[in-house]
Amino acid sequence: MGRRAGERLRSAFAARERNGIVSLESELDRARELDVAELADAIESIGFECTRCGACCKAAETDAGEDEEHTATVFPDEVRALEEQGEYDWRDVARPMPYGLTDVPEGPEGETFEWALQTTGCGDCTFYAEADDGTGACTAHDDRPLICRTYPFSVALEGSSQPMGEAVDRVGQVRAHECEGLGRDIDREDAEELAAALKRRSVRELEEAIGVRENYEPADPGPGEVVVHDSEGAKRPDGDPVER
Repeated sequence: MGRRAGERLRSAFAARERNGIVSLESELDRARELDVAELADAIESIGFECTRCGACCKAAETDAGEDEEHTATVFPDEVRALEEQGEYDWRDVARPMPYGLTDVPEGPEGETFEWALQTTGCGDCTFYAEADDGTGACTAHDDRPLICRTYPFSVALEGSSQPMGEAVDRVGQVRAHECEGLGRDIDREDAEELAAALKRRSVRELEEAIGVRENYEPADPGPGEVVVHDSEGAKRPDGDPVER
């Protein structure tokens, strides 16, 4: 993907503002002003209870009947938190987000702009565990990233992500994505906790997007090389910065 990827990124941001689309900074202000009580009202209205089915942690089957690797976005500081808690190294926790990379005989190559949680050989999240009865669990539950804490919800702001495809329900600014736990009763305390995490994630996503935009410099990776651009700058797949 090389230099062209960064040029497209910068062009996309510039086009948004030329066309009168709200800037990421404006969306960040909106995210910081989100009312947690209103988000909790929306979550209560939709309803949710985790059934521990594991669907949001496992590889998904495509229309072609093939398994697609689990791809949950993780921020650089979240990777470090998981490293410290589990005595992992960077590659144990995260991998370059595959979208935009090119597969070549030597492996993926190019530039990408996010980290994804690491996966196992079968495409499931590396922190996913399943009991004999099929009940799912997270081995890093207390330190799980914001994307995991808030699934299956997202906030409808420009620059924020929609995990696992398009929304299947929406109340106000809260979008709900496909999950068998939707529509179940949720108590107010749990709804408020989820809403607070959802606000933090919305703010963090926009801060990350702005940081990527501001810190991007073309890296021109060679054959079989991958560079990840995050809010801290360009990194190798092992998390080390790219030397300029």
